[in-house]
Amino acid sequence: MMQKHPDFEFEIQRLDYTKEYMQKLLEESLSDVKSSQDQIRQSIADLDYLDSSLSYINILTNTRFFEMARSQKEGLEAIQQKPYFARIHFQKEDEADELLYIGKTSLFHRETQEPIIVDWRSPVANVYYDGRLGNLSYKVRDEEFEGHLYSKRQYRIEEGELLDIRDVDLTTNDELLQEALAGKADTRLTEIVSTIQAEQNAIIRANLKQPIIVQGAAGSGKTTIALHRISYFLYTLGENFPSDKLMILAPSKLFMDYIADVLPELGVGRICQTTYTEYVLNATGLKLKLTDPDAKLEQLTESETLETGLLFVTRVKGSLQYREIMRRYVKKLELDMADLFQDVFIEKYRIMKASRLKQLFLKDFAYLPVEKRLERIKIIVDSDVKRKRKQLMTMLTTKYDAALDKALYGIRDEEKRKAKLTRILEERDERLPIIEKEGKTTVTVYMRRFKKFNVKKLYRDWLASKELQKELVHDWSDNEKNAFFDAHKKEVWEVEDLAAIYYLHALLKGVADNWKMRVVFIDEVQDYSEFQLASLQEGLETDMFTMVGDLAQGIHSYRSLTSWEPVKELFPRATYTTLQKSYRTTIEIMNLANQVLTRMEEDLPLVEPVVRHGREPQFYDMPEFDSARIKNIYEGIIKRGHQSVALICKTRKDAEKIHIHLEKFGMPIQLLGEQSGISDKCLLIIPSHLAKGLEFDAVIIATFNEPFRNHPIDRKLLYVAMTRPMHELHIVGVTVTTTNQKLI
Repeated sequence: MMQKHPDFEFEIQRLDYTKEYMQKLLEESLSDVKSSQDQIRQSIADLDYLDSSLSYINILTNTRFFEMARSQKEGLEAIQQKPYFARIHFQKEDEADELLYIGKTSLFHRETQEPIIVDWRSPVANVYYDGRLGNLSYKVRDEEFEGHLYSKRQYRIEEGELLDIRDVDLTTNDELLQEALAGKADTRLTEIVSTIQAEQNAIIRANLKQPIIVQGAAGSGKTTIALHRISYFLYTLGENFPSDKLMILAPSKLFMDYIADVLPELGVGRICQTTYTEYVLNATGLKLKLTDPDAKLEQLTESETLETGLLFVTRVKGSLQYREIMRRYVKKLELDMADLFQDVFIEKYRIMKASRLKQLFLKDFAYLPVEKRLERIKIIVDSDVKRKRKQLMTMLTTKYDAALDKALYGIRDEEKRKAKLTRILEERDERLPIIEKEGKTTVTVYMRRFKKFNVKKLYRDWLASKELQKELVHDWSDNEKNAFFDAHKKEVWEVEDLAAIYYLHALLKGVADNWKMRVVFIDEVQDYSEFQLASLQEGLETDMFTMVGDLAQGIHSYRSLTSWEPVKELFPRATYTTLQKSYRTTIEIMNLANQVLTRMEEDLPLVEPVVRHGREPQFYDMPEFDSARIKNIYEGIIKRGHQSVALICKTRKDAEKIHIHLEKFGMPIQLLGEQSGISDKCLLIIPSHLAKGLEFDAVIIATFNEPFRNHPIDRKLLYVAMTRPMHELHIVGVTVTTTNQKLI
């Protein structure tokens, strides 16, 4: 029987005190919520017969109070069953030593302001993650403080009960990490905050005002680091930063479902969580029916090579060369529009010169999107017309008054004088109202010549016009030009077109404020092209990107990044970090996956698995699909205590066939697609490209109709599949390539 920690009783009392204090605050919060609700109801009722402005103020005040009370209540409820996970015994320089309990959020005693729980994101909590025992220093807002760390302690608390205590040094830190890694895939993602390692912590807390690029091996915690960095960002800078101006770009909706519970757990509220495709379509307001984004990937996995012309078209659309072509296109549209500027007249009087307006359009306002320049110019023209119309009316009135005086006193002949006066009065009374009226419509009539851009049509014009392509492209061969033109004879929209569409929209129309994010987090960034990143940077007018990815998992390398160098050039302020330790898989599984890694074209170091042993990967010779044997493998995994199990196939087509077989056999299964929610009550069947970013307790890789070949894309797909399991890997079916070279 394990001996209890000597401080066990003391720590139980401390936990009880924390829970009791939280319960007291919860009861007060519940009372505050109810009270503010009652006040809102009363204020609404009073609107009928009291001064409405006073009642509106009461409603607004109580609504704000209600939101605050509800937020405190929800925050306390979220941590009630596990208030904290660690403690440090720490002494700041020239201050008394104190015991600081670290959790997912802060809690202070209302009367004494003593910290009951310290937020893991606070500067002093960094001592827990980074600090070795003894004298150390830590930073608060760039100011350095000294202190002494006497001890670090970690707790296992479940359902409000203290189960275990560990005092942490280098040895026990490894033990605690081992225990956390031995857990289940469905809980690990939200609990990593208690086992963040020093190299992960450094990235989470890296300079928040600088972009960052992370090349992280499979299982190194890239996704969780990105999510915790979001949490840390909002904790540190959130006071002056609206959370809805922060965006996380996820690789798929399936992945978004996978991380759905993590951000609320980390105290992150309303941020924009979307995919790149969804973001572009929302930000541009366009409705485009895109072809299946994985169609080319599947075409590549089914044939030895993709047709050369098609591959050129796919690659060029993601290049910075294509950005330069789009820039030329915008310049052409600008110059065509500049030619529409003419002098502004009211009647025969020139109000503004065309040259001045062209100067404003092409130079002074060149930093603005084209349509925004026109809006500014309209304001300037309107202002000038109003001012000069008044001057013109005053001048003409004075002129007619002078003419009337001259006729009245300068013509002796009564008949002639009368006729002259009549002519002047008639001309004045006819001309001045016309000028007044024309002056009011001058700006509207003048600006009609400038039509709003239809980005979809403009881009389609470019794709389908040999003349435009000849004018704008300077360095394609004749074969490349023909391949590009032939690929767009039919109107087809692909994910590769989105970068150019967004770029054109940004330069011509500008990104609307509600889609102008200030900080961007991108997961699986290796699947983005240079142009996608460049267009986002230009459209959002920020370089505040946190980008995490793994080139070894770049299954879309035919249209996306194959090196980090272009990203470093696009983001010159960015820091670049590598993570080679894998915290997901066992040594046995990672050793096998590393064999595939060594065959890749990219020069990537081997992944270092954290010292955790498990079952050797199992191979099953199965020339034909055998539902009964698959069921036996699955049931064996479940009997060994695992919960989340995925059967990963190379392609969607293969996944659909296996799904039909197992469904007929009566197994509990779920076929995962792009939009699927994930169930942990059955065997998940998933194509390899959708498995990227996910993790499971155990994985069965099935290679039947579509075996993994010794081919660049197939190697990456297989590597992705092999690095998904935490504990067990089973490989069934045909494991030999078409060239008789075994992949593994």
